[in-house]
Amino acid sequence: MADLFDVRQKKVMVTGGGGGLGGGVAEGLLEAGAEVVLIGSSDRAALAAEAFRSRGLNAHSVRADLRVQEELNRGFDEALCALGGEVDVLINAAGILRRCRSEEFSFEDWNDVLNVNLTATFLLSQLAARSMIRRGKGGKIINFASLVSFFGGQTVPAYAASKGGVAQLTKALCNDWARYGINVNAIAPGYFDTEMNASLAMDE
Repeated sequence: MADLFDVRQKKVMVTGGGGGLGGGVAEGLLEAGAEVVLIGSSDRAALAAEAFRSRGLNAHSVRADLRVQEELNRGFDEALCALGGEVDVLINAAGILRRCRSEEFSFEDWNDVLNVNLTATFLLSQLAARSMIRRGKGGKIINFASLVSFFGGQTVPAYAASKGGVAQLTKALCNDWARYGINVNAIAPGYFDTEMNASLAMDE
């Protein structure tokens, strides 16, 4: 049974791997023997990868702005190159959140959140699937939805829409790519004590 969950020698990309839930996922995979590329929009991914390497873990980093398709394409190509031209697992953990009353929510914030949380998830999944299909060995794609996908939340219209979209997108991609041996799943975390949710944290 343990072999079913063995990730030794697996080649993995994790967006948002510089911190938060993505960073935790990346760390767990690295400690279990995977080779991981952290894809992030700031220097945090590089700093995290350096810290992991100092512990003898097989980590790389790529900086890319996931709101911009050209940057996203370049970032994926660089990550694929770092992994020797193959990817076994893609984890779309990158996400941003903007809070504002729905009647006052700006178009700019709407676009930023949808681009990072939903559009980038689709585009990166598409790129990973093409690579997996060419290789012919299947693969895994894990998307980060949210409990907000189902109950909506408050003052987070773009985040709720994007995460609801991730949940439905995951079902569609699962249906389309199952025949290639590509498993597409989503997880739906609740509230964690991360930087994104710092404003919600209460002092003990």
